[in-house]
Amino acid sequence: MDEKQLHELLYQALETELGGVQVYEAALRCARREDLQEEWQRYHEQTTRHVGIVQGLLEAFGLDAGTETPGRAVVRHIGQSLVQAIDMALDGGTPDDAQLVAAECVTLAETKDHQNWELIGLAAERLTGEHKKALLEAHSDVQGDEDEHLYHTAGWGRELWIQSLGMRAVLPPPEEERDVKTAIGAARAKKAAGR
Repeated sequence: MDEKQLHELLYQALETELGGVQVYEAALRCARREDLQEEWQRYHEQTTRHVGIVQGLLEAFGLDAGTETPGRAVVRHIGQSLVQAIDMALDGGTPDDAQLVAAECVTLAETKDHQNWELIGLAAERLTGEHKKALLEAHSDVQGDEDEHLYHTAGWGRELWIQSLGMRAVLPPPEEERDVKTAIGAARAKKAAGR
């Protein structure tokens, strides 16, 4: 295992979670549906908790959470860009358009976040000792949240688009109704809904 790259993954995971908190704060300003607002509020709270979990991982590895890396700067820029995109939609479009853009931006942020946690899980399998234990505990605590964040919000984005096209949307989306936590589950929920 490349230790330097594992450390980079942890720094980027922290930055992704920090940016995710900001993305959810922006998205919540756009959520028009009460059920979507409640879901994003819950995800915001979970993401805030995830920040502390990744900070704990950095500490377990003897790393300073304030360390800057080029990759971390890129992740921060992407997160800030997603917040700016949400703000642009809120300022320049209809409330429905802003809600749709927010769902897309959350999905983009959660795609990176989901990948980080998949990689953390894979890295844990290769390590031994206290580092393995720390990564496994964090992964076990967070991965289920990340699955839900990604698959449910992607479903919201798709159905909000369908609604905006004047077609019959399934809201809340089937991923939400079936409490999907896997890619296979998301595919099955979409198929069952005729998507």
